[in-house]
Amino acid sequence: MHAEEVEKLVNDRLRNLMIGGNFKDALRREVDQANSTPITAEIEQAAPPKRFSTSSFMHFRGDSNPESHLKQFKSAMIFYKTNDELMCKVFAMILLGAAQDWFYTLPSGSINYFKELAYVFTKEYTSYQTIKKNPDHLFNLRKKYDESLRDYIKRFKAERANIIGCDNGIASSTFKRGLPAECELYRELTISHCQTLVEVFATAERYALWDDDRIAAKKAVKQADQPVEQASQRNGRINDQNRGKRGLQP
Repeated sequence: MHAEEVEKLVNDRLRNLMIGGNFKDALRREVDQANSTPITAEIEQAAPPKRFSTSSFMHFRGDSNPESHLKQFKSAMIFYKTNDELMCKVFAMILLGAAQDWFYTLPSGSINYFKELAYVFTKEYTSYQTIKKNPDHLFNLRKKYDESLRDYIKRFKAERANIIGCDNGIASSTFKRGLPAECELYRELTISHCQTLVEVFATAERYALWDDDRIAAKKAVKQADQPVEQASQRNGRINDQNRGKRGLQP
């Protein structure tokens, strides 16, 4: 927007304010409205504790699970949970983007307590809540052919986290069941069948380190062979061209 357009908008606004009323009162109302926030003045004026910092807090942009974000926030604020004013102010500060825009659509001074803010927040973003799955879902998980062992472990843990009250015995069994029978880890878990879920994942992490090294070594060999293959292909093309010049079949 050009400077002339901005000036025109400002002048139009000022003329509208002066029509049918006191200009100063109207301007004061406009300024108050522009500076107002959904939280009450008492909350805004509350001073934060000394040395308090929000640098370690995770931000919310409106595209993730609101329940998970609330849990993370409450855990980070565990030592200040009785300070309702601070809870409200910090939570409002870590909203960014679309979430921050939503926050300022709330009525001015409508938030008196953190419970009220948490309620309207979760109500607004319920569509992003993770749908909890049945434990039977784990039986459908399989390690993909081209998937690294580490990626399979991460994917399995993420799926298990979405299951309420998942039995550790079932998780251990389905984790092994998802591995190819020829996999060394499958053999190890079959022999050590009495392992707890923690032990299963610890064993899997050790094998994942070996798998990472194997993939890296395979990639390095492939990169080293590329110049040789390219030179061989180049020589082959030159030989074919020379045969063609001599009238010979390639």
